Order: sequence, then C-alpha cells, then structure tokens
Amino acid sequence: MKTPILLFCFVFLYHGLQLTAQINENYWNQQTTLRPARMPLPDAIELKQLIDLDKDGDPDILQYTILNGIPVMWIDDNDNMRWTDLEGDMVGDCLCIDRNKDGKFAGPEDISIDFIDFENDGKANMQWVVENGKADVRYKMDWIKSNIMAFIDEDQEGVFNYIDWNLLTMRHWERNGHSNFFTDYQGNTTFTKVCTPSYRLSDLRYSWENPFIFWDFDHDGLSEMALRMIDTPEVRKNGDDPVFKDEKSEVDVRFTKKISYVAVSYDLDNDNGQGNELDFDMSLCFEGGGFAYDDQVNKFKNMKGLPEANQFLYDSSWRKIDELIFPNRNTALDLTYNRGIWKSCRFVFDEDDDCNRWERVELYDPKNVFATGTRGGGLDDNPQADVIGDRGEFDMDFSGKGYLYIGGFDGKIHLYGAEWGAWRIDQRAFSFQGYGGLYENWNTERLQNAPNKFGTIKYTDTDNNGFFDLIEYDLYGDTIFEKNVSLKALGIDDRQTVIKTKGMDYWDYNSLFKAITEKNWERAQQVIAIAEKKGLTTGWYAFWKNPRTLHEKYDYAFCLNFYIYHDLRQWAKAKADYQLTIQIDKAYYSGNWNLINIK
Repeated sequence: MKTPILLFCFVFLYHGLQLTAQINENYWNQQTTLRPARMPLPDAIELKQLIDLDKDGDPDILQYTILNGIPVMWIDDNDNMRWTDLEGDMVGDCLCIDRNKDGKFAGPEDISIDFIDFENDGKANMQWVVENGKADVRYKMDWIKSNIMAFIDEDQEGVFNYIDWNLLTMRHWERNGHSNFFTDYQGNTTFTKVCTPSYRLSDLRYSWENPFIFWDFDHDGLSEMALRMIDTPEVRKNGDDPVFKDEKSEVDVRFTKKISYVAVSYDLDNDNGQGNELDFDMSLCFEGGGFAYDDQVNKFKNMKGLPEANQFLYDSSWRKIDELIFPNRNTALDLTYNRGIWKSCRFVFDEDDDCNRWERVELYDPKNVFATGTRGGGLDDNPQADVIGDRGEFDMDFSGKGYLYIGGFDGKIHLYGAEWGAWRIDQRAFSFQGYGGLYENWNTERLQNAPNKFGTIKYTDTDNNGFFDLIEYDLYGDTIFEKNVSLKALGIDDRQTVIKTKGMDYWDYNSLFKAITEKNWERAQQVIAIAEKKGLTTGWYAFWKNPRTLHEKYDYAFCLNFYIYHDLRQWAKAKADYQLTIQIDKAYYSGNWNLINIK
C-alpha cells in the first residue's frame, strides 16, 4: 500500500505540483501598525504550485497567494529551490507579484523584484525592481506609479530598496527617525532609476537617473559624497509621433544616451552619525550639452533570468539583458569634468546645517531673491528646497568651469564665475522641511515653517572677472537692501586663488573646509582681542565662543567676525572717527584684521 502511494507522490512532484500546504491563516503583520519588514508568507489553505521547467528533478517556479489572494511567483534563477520551500531566496531568485490579480505577472500595475548574485558568493549584489503603473498611461513619464530601479549593493550588507510589503509598493523615501532611510542610500551604493513601465522603454540598459552613486570613504557605513546623473529622455508625443517611427508602438520613452545634468554633493565636515545619517553641506550642479556615455558598459554575471520562465511574464525584456550602460563610480567625475560640455553651474551651501536629504543639498534656482514658496518664482522655487537657510550662487555661462574660491570678505567657499548669488539667513535653523517638499501626500513628512521675514545677503560680480565685488544686505527682512558694500570702492582687490575642482577628491574638500574653518576661527580670536583691548565687552558672544563641532566652529567664526565688526564700526562712529570706520571696513572685507591701527 505504501509503495504505490509513495510512487504516486514522487511522480506528482516531479511533474510540477505539490499538495496543499497548511501555512498560516493570515499574515500576522498585515493589519498592525508595525513596519512590514518582509514579504508575507503564503495565505492559509492555499495550493502551493511548483513547476520543474528544465526537468532536472527540482522546481524552477513556485506560485502561491499572499494577503488574501494576491498571486506571487518565485523564479529560481540560481537553480537551488527545493520542493519543500515556502518562498524563494534573496540571492539569485526573482519574485513577481500580480498586484491587480489579472492573471499576468510583470504586467501593468505589477511589481517584480529580481535578486542577482554576480560574484557567485552566495550574496545578492544587485536588486532589480520593476514596478509598473497602469497600461493606459501613455505619451508621458509615469512619475507616480512606475519605478524601475537597479540597486547595486557594493557594501554587501544585503540592504536594497525599501518596499512596503502590506501595500506591495516601493517607498524609497521612508526612514527611521530623521534621516536613517530604509533604502540603502548609506555607504557605498549605486542605483539607476526611471519612472516608466518596462514595456514602454526602448532600451532598458539605459535609465533616467543614470546613475546615483554614494561613497563611504571612511568606512563607517554612512555616505560622505553623492552624485546624481540624468539622461533626460525623449517621450513619444502621440501615436503618430514621427520621431518614434522606428520604435514599437508600445514604446513611449527613449534615452538620448547623453548625460545633461550632474549634481555632486559633499558632507564637508564628515559629521554624519546616529540621528544625522545624511548631512550633505554643499552641492555643485552642471547642466547643458553634457557628454555621451554609450561606451560606459557595465556587464553583470547572472543578470539574465531563466529563459524558460519568460512564458509566465507579460514583459520579460528586463530579464534578457546582462549589462547596464552608465558612468560608474570609477569614471563618473572624470567624465563630468573632462568630457562634459556644460552651459551652467549652480552651487548651494547649507549654511544652517539642517539638510538631511539622501540625494544632495537641494539646489536654489537663479530666480527672484525674495519670492518664496514652491513654484513661487524665487530662489526656493524647487519644491524640495528649504525656504531659507541656504546660500545659492549661479554661473549661468559656465565661465568658471565649476571651480571655487574663498571670499576674502567672509572666508566662505564661493563659486568662481558666478554672476550673482544670495544667502537667505536662518540663524536658528528654524525653517526646514526635513524630507518634505514632494511627499506630503504620503503623510510621512514634516511641512516646513515658512517665515514672514528673513535676512538676505546678495553677492554680485559687477566687473565679470569671476569674483564677487558687491555685497548687499537686507537684514531688516523688508525686501529692501539697506546697505551695500563695494570692494572696489574700498580699494580691495576681489580676486582670490581659484580652486580647481577638477581632480579634487572627497578628502581634498574635507581638508579645504577644515582649513577655512580654522583660518576664520583665528580671525575671530583676533577681532575678539582687538575689541577687548578697546574696552568692548565680548562676553555677550559666549555662546559662539564655544563651538562643539567643526560646522559650529565654521558658523560661529562667521558670527563672531560679523557681529564684532559691527561693534567696532559702531564704536568708531560714536567717536566720529570716519577714517577709523573706513579702516574697520577694509579690515573686515579684506579678511585682514591687521589693517586696524588702534592705539
């Protein structure tokens, strides 16, 4: 009796079906308020179907349902699945979820997650996520519902993109606390991304964000530098668009194979840590003609999926390639500076040190100095930018090649070649949005406090020599510059040593920031001594005399120099000493307190 039954079971398993498996009635975390960290296990009392595609005695396909009837399928690309498995592995298998239950995997409204071990070491190096929106979204990018991301985990931590497993959708901006993102933006990571269904793309080897790269230079598991490259795609205008005459009718997006936008960001003081995991201080952005990159081919072993499994997929194009084309971490910066043909460069500095975004210090736009609000036509026109607290500078003819200099008048890093710039002062770091700006609809972000008044300093290069020589102040916050200082009128040479960023690495930037901070701090100590010598009490500034971090030292040094400069100037005016007032102005704006001759 037992022998025929055993034989029957063996034959049954071999040909692809396993009998009913009792799992659990409902996934325990489906309705709780806790974060769903894993994909749910199979529904209760469901048939678990296994299929041996290559007839080698082990299964290649595992199908079941989750969350009360949503079909899922695991494809065993690394050929190690067993008949007793409840799920595939996160090493070399591919998970496909039929979210809309239309009987098609990897189709409209579905999500698929492919794990790729291209080093054959038993750990996934890449996660390939294909999330498709609705089929009727045509002739535009599907920014909301479609996401295709290739994540390369160069730290081998096993952390990739964050997926909400109750909603079965990517949520790559979700985080723990202030800036500890669940998605792997920390450490050494590279990813590419485009917001279009896979079946609408002409060539999946290319992408829109192509790539995003993060660097961890001190090996603390956190990122000190990030770089974002953009290939702005061509989009089919309509069904008869002649530009797309050689493409399939379902293709709507085609890449130019040119990088036309590069933004690179630096954590200058390397102060990221718990509760402050991402803390970029400065960003440079290059825009224009850019450079061709179709020769930047990155091959990946084991990226191609099991061909026999493609019969189960609505679109299998993403499982038929073994390469992605993008500038990698070894070539990206070199190509930016040596191959790029740029029209402009923008610079932003997070003066109030409150940026905790994963991608960069969000750039200001060269628009109205005082207008505020998302798409309000001002510096913070970008919905992801802080209203105040940052300093933006704009070289719109790229005359400065993305180079920098240290302003003698304030000891700060400035963009060489910038026609103008402005700093909206937020001395208390009061107005910031954290990771808001675009994602409030998800009810996960804080809305920033938009101030009614704020101080502004504007910088202008009036003689087009690449250096600012006119500084204007609206410290009353009434949108009127009540004071302006011309370096020319003071007889001060505005020219400074140009810092050629081409070839600079992260540690060069870190050393530069340390050097200017120490120099500004020395100046602060000098002006404190001058003021005390003349009987001006500086104990009022005790808070700023005691910095605890490098960025505080940078910030407080400016405050001490700026405030005591005004004290000295007020003192000279009270003495009706016009010549001394000029001396004090020249000393401050040249960055040389030795020019003050006070007996």
